Amino acid sequence: MTGPAAELPGPDFDRLVRAVQANCHVSDARHARNMTMCTYLMEMRELYRWERGIPLTAALPRADVGTWLAGREALWTSLEGADYRALPLDGGEIDPFDTAAVNAALQPHALVYGAGVGRFGKPQFFLGALSRQERRGELSVLVSACEHARDLAPAPAASRGGTIYVRLESLRRVLWEKAEAWSGRRADGALADALEAHGYAENPLAALTRMAEAEVETLILHELGEHEAGRRLGPGWETMLGRLNRRRPELFVRAVRDHLADCLVTLPALLARDAPASIHFWIANLDGMRRELFPRIATAYQAWRDGDRGTALAAAIGAGARHWTDVCAEVLARAAAAPSAEEAEAAVDALALAQATRL
Repeated sequence: MTGPAAELPGPDFDRLVRAVQANCHVSDARHARNMTMCTYLMEMRELYRWERGIPLTAALPRADVGTWLAGREALWTSLEGADYRALPLDGGEIDPFDTAAVNAALQPHALVYGAGVGRFGKPQFFLGALSRQERRGELSVLVSACEHARDLAPAPAASRGGTIYVRLESLRRVLWEKAEAWSGRRADGALADALEAHGYAENPLAALTRMAEAEVETLILHELGEHEAGRRLGPGWETMLGRLNRRRPELFVRAVRDHLADCLVTLPALLARDAPASIHFWIANLDGMRRELFPRIATAYQAWRDGDRGTALAAAIGAGARHWTDVCAEVLARAAAAPSAEEAEAAVDALALAQATRL
């Protein structure tokens, strides 16, 4: 931006926050109960903390959390048939999914807005304070600081319409949850090394703040990788993904594209920059199906920790770029060859179970 930002007038700002938060409530009403119980309770706990402005280090009042949770579920029940609201801006209304128009109106006020569809078809919305913006090639990067409106289980980073959104507050919360879980067992491994690199033992909260600031770059690199993967795979990938209704096929296609994005951009950049803390962080986030699909990268990471100077990692990344390109092509081919959407999903699911997709 050029020059100081002008604040959005108080009443206009309040109306905007209410509209964005209302859309967050509608999205949660439609989709929150599709989470596993463990994830649901953890995300609800952190949503309560955010709404109440409770510090990450503070204990939560259990009785009040229970009362709040019952009230929130009652609100969602009342909203199950509600539509998403247009956003009141510039004296008119803007479609809540028209992020380009909304951000054009908000840019002079140092605010950033994001909207899109995440895992399992759940729309996500947020409104935050704009911390910084930059260009990465043909893409714009918007980094938000504190968030004024958000839904359940926010994604710390996403891309939409040529813009990468990174949510620093959400990233800090995710890191705190991971560190809190790790503190209960203090196991050695990638997360322990990533935390140690930022001085977690001396000052946990300050370390996580430093870690979040540092790992914004890793998130940006991943989204750049997603952009490159999307360029190679074409629009048919998103069309195919939008037709998946079952959990395992969707997790599979998201995982293989994530691996392609990271082998094309994220991991080569981290290795070239000699960024050990960020490599630890990436491995620490390798879980679930992504870990099952790519055992070679975990083995290569261990060789790197043992002092091979990244030789095995570089080989695994190169092999991964070729392998995940082939797997993604096979996903598209099988889906396209199926005579119906149901058979296409079954074909993708069969590929998810095939050991040949592992590397």
